[in-house]
Amino acid sequence: MNKRTCTALAAVLAASFALGTAGCSGGKQSAGGKDGKNPAAAHEGTAIGGTPQKGGTLTVLSNQDFTHLDPARNWVMNDMDFGTRLLYRTLVTYKATPGTQGGGLVPDLATDLGTPSADARTWTFHLKQGVKYEDGSPVTAQDVKYNVERSFSPDLPGGADYAARYLAGAEGYRGPAQGRHLDSVKTPDDRTIVFELRKPFAEFPNATVMPTFAPVPQAQDKGPQYDNRPFSSGPYKVDSYARGKKLVLVRNDHWDPGTDEVRKAYPDKLVVLMGLKANQIDDRLIASQGADASAVSWGALRPESAAKVLPDARVRERLLAESTNCTDMVQMHTGRAPFDDPKVRRAVQYALDRDAVLTASGGPAFNDLSTAYMPASLFGGKQPDTLKIPVTGDADKARQLLKEAGKPDGISTKITASAGDKGRAEAVQQSLGRAGIKVTIETVDPSAFYATIGDTENRTDMVYTGWCPDYPSGSTFLPFVFDGRFIKEKGNSGNHSLFRDDATMKRMDEIGAMTDTKAAAEAWQQLDGRILAQAPTVPVLVRRWPLVLGTNIAGAYGHTSFGGQIDYATVGLKDPAKSRD
Repeated sequence: MNKRTCTALAAVLAASFALGTAGCSGGKQSAGGKDGKNPAAAHEGTAIGGTPQKGGTLTVLSNQDFTHLDPARNWVMNDMDFGTRLLYRTLVTYKATPGTQGGGLVPDLATDLGTPSADARTWTFHLKQGVKYEDGSPVTAQDVKYNVERSFSPDLPGGADYAARYLAGAEGYRGPAQGRHLDSVKTPDDRTIVFELRKPFAEFPNATVMPTFAPVPQAQDKGPQYDNRPFSSGPYKVDSYARGKKLVLVRNDHWDPGTDEVRKAYPDKLVVLMGLKANQIDDRLIASQGADASAVSWGALRPESAAKVLPDARVRERLLAESTNCTDMVQMHTGRAPFDDPKVRRAVQYALDRDAVLTASGGPAFNDLSTAYMPASLFGGKQPDTLKIPVTGDADKARQLLKEAGKPDGISTKITASAGDKGRAEAVQQSLGRAGIKVTIETVDPSAFYATIGDTENRTDMVYTGWCPDYPSGSTFLPFVFDGRFIKEKGNSGNHSLFRDDATMKRMDEIGAMTDTKAAAEAWQQLDGRILAQAPTVPVLVRRWPLVLGTNIAGAYGHTSFGGQIDYATVGLKDPAKSRD
């Protein structure tokens, strides 16, 4: 029986909710009340605070700047939520609905979800009439084409690479500089855009949710500086932006709600205050005084703040804790010694105490342990446990594997983690150390984290990061994390293990060509286990995204397709008159 530790959080819960004796061994530990439900997930799949009223100022308290707001570079869940719900529209978008229905698609710029050719290699979209930019000019198909093309530019790294993976003739393309364009993206008129793919892709409408498929007029493009001032096609526009300090959004008066079935645009203004300390944000929202009553948090509630929230029913009723649907992983550089040796990588698998990382993450109320790469949602609700490694690790087995790899005295290495993941990295460090794997931690500001680990030449041998499926399919998880053909020297995304395996890539292509979606889903699940046996990364846990809201917030819920972050399309205030900057 795998032993699980009782966390301090579980003790708080037990005292607060009269749990009785909670088992500390075996399966998943309950962290709920008498009915067995998890109090941290009390509002999972529902909205808090009723229907918002129009007006007022919504404040967002943040400990960091955005990674990117440029739609060509925006591929971080929180940033995508903020950008695509407030500043720019995409061909297709997610429903503004709590729970699993939020993963459904609805037309956004487009009139429908696209029309495929018989072989699903050509997709045609028609744009709605009346969609305008902040200056009143119309959004055109050519603007969407231009942003798709600029997403290939070497000086604009970091964005979603569906276009690079699927568009015909995209190999070697480096953006629209010197008038170079993609012939596989055609705009026969201002309201029609046609995509020609190099292979069938029945899921292409899901890809057009990505910010890559938002419009950018060529005349407004400022290269890397566009990150500071995206030109709005959404309900808000940038009024001012002091990097790392403050972003102010005001209404785009040319946004027509008659063309938009998703965004409600309740507040008159949104103010994002950056550079705050995470513990101060938690305390301010728990207290909910003054302007903070009309505030939400950008980042998740810190694990150590849970004891201030869960025992207090008045605060707990303002808590969201939707699953992120994202798997945290320890990724090892498989192209560089010592992690080019599978036995060394397997040693890390066995040495890692996932239970200790879970404890550092707030315990079982806010996390689920991972035994596979893809989240449970892509396994029909429950991950398999093919390796049967104890959740607390097996240091003896790890030392044996290191000895077999010719490392009887262990190894020394470094791991890069976002500053917000320092506690998790320390739990990794301590558990690996017990098996003779000495780890030095390097932390990076969250806004610079992906650029740092995306530099494949200069990054550390290990990174603590994760991956979220962009939509409910294995095709948007395993290929992005383990396909070696799309590794970039700079701005590398997803495959941070630098894993290159011919058999794996061949199987990915075979599954991608399947037309039977059920058979494809089963094949992705089987491939997950095959890759896991090669240990390029170690799956650790799937987090929830706990958020405490101010008392004046209404219409808020965690959106499953945005990693549990608040859906900015529908959030607003109960009483706008109570808000102030």
